[in-house]
Amino acid sequence: MSGRSVLVTAGAANIGLAIALLFHERGDRVAVCDVDPEALARAAAAGLDAHHADVSDAGAVDALVAGLPPVEILVNNAGLAGPVGGIESNDPEAWARCFAVNVHGAFHTIRAVTPAMRAAGRGVIVNISTASVVTGLPNRTAYIASKYALEGMTKNCARELGPAGIRVNAIRPGFMDTDRMRGIMARIAGERGLPVEQVEAEALGYISLRAKVQPREIGEMAHFLASDAARSVTGQIVGVDGNAEWEG
Repeated sequence: MSGRSVLVTAGAANIGLAIALLFHERGDRVAVCDVDPEALARAAAAGLDAHHADVSDAGAVDALVAGLPPVEILVNNAGLAGPVGGIESNDPEAWARCFAVNVHGAFHTIRAVTPAMRAAGRGVIVNISTASVVTGLPNRTAYIASKYALEGMTKNCARELGPAGIRVNAIRPGFMDTDRMRGIMARIAGERGLPVEQVEAEALGYISLRAKVQPREIGEMAHFLASDAARSVTGQIVGVDGNAEWEG
């Protein structure tokens, strides 16, 4: 398993960085792309092959992949939260940008890495979705719709690419212990005039294990899905969410 070529999108921070570092620690050659220069610098300092690229730009993705060794494992982690608020108030440009990254970005990367995977007769693609597609999340329709689309792409690509030896799965993270989630909790707390701790406790009340998910846990699942132990696992949507029962 050592020395495989791995690409993690939005891999310089939060969940993406945790995934990238876990593969790196276990002997794989890991490239990450991101749009945050400071985060990329930190990723490079940690030993990752860091590249500035916006996955919504097909040309940038093509150039990125062309400059890497043939990608054997792709983790599509890049994603935007999208517009917040009732659907009638959603800005069309913000809606389109959410889909440009969350859906089109995954399409661009899958399209770019598939020829080499077909030639090798094997490959692994892991898409990062969200547990919120199960519970629903009012006022976040763009985000949820984009992740439903990503899951549809996952299942169809698994069927299309399976005969070529390419496996495609998705992970549904839940309530993550990340800066991004802490920011969301702070925003909700501000809107409701409540302490952040109270808002977090309420959210955890709808998770069976009553615990936040650590970013490295998503990395562990991605690593498993990319391993020989999962050689018969494809077309699956795997929750790493402590069992999200409902979301307020």
